[in-house]
Amino acid sequence: MEFDAPITEIIWQTHDVKSFRFERPEEFEYKAGQYFFVSIPVDGEIQRKPFTISSSPTENGYLEFTKKLTGHEFSNVLDGMEVGDILVIDGPYGKFTFEGEFDKIALISGGIGITPMISICRYCSDRMAGTDIVILSSNKTEGDIAFREELEEMDSKNPNLKVVHTLTRADEEWPGFRGRICDTIIVDQIPDYMDRVIYVCGPPAMMKATEELLREMGVPKEQIKKEALVGL
Repeated sequence: MEFDAPITEIIWQTHDVKSFRFERPEEFEYKAGQYFFVSIPVDGEIQRKPFTISSSPTENGYLEFTKKLTGHEFSNVLDGMEVGDILVIDGPYGKFTFEGEFDKIALISGGIGITPMISICRYCSDRMAGTDIVILSSNKTEGDIAFREELEEMDSKNPNLKVVHTLTRADEEWPGFRGRICDTIIVDQIPDYMDRVIYVCGPPAMMKATEELLREMGVPKEQIKKEALVGL
């Protein structure tokens, strides 16, 4: 469905990542992991781009998408918007979804590829589903981790959720994993990875490398679900 959506809240997730919220129409139904299109005027013309829905289907009060501020025209106009400004929303779309159909899953994300994963984590935590989830998130620095506090809170409250971070440009004080996602981290933190459906989302190079790594580790292709990073 397509509808006008006045912005009701803008949340800074990191120094260059914002979440935008607006009211959810009663008839708007979607699955965790799906996306919609956002249209805004840019230099006198309407531009339309896809964004993963970072809110959970369990949240009836609002819809949310999350944007990394890249300095591109669309991004700059969106960054300049305020509460009350109107977006045009069209959706939902996409098959990178989770509805509780798997007992054990792994969510592997790079950067802003965290957005469908946070929707899935919120969905499972809200429903108190018994799904066993490990989320492995890669970022450059500690300050680049979007939704960090929320993920840690969900981790502490949901015994079926395990949150793991790795940083490629970590400072000396960082206590967690360092470097890109690799077989060592996967084996150490997701030892039963062969028993899980694995969701992968991030920049194209990261996704390609991660899929190749998983295949080399013996994970069948049909056990890997991928989503191209949208909303650049």
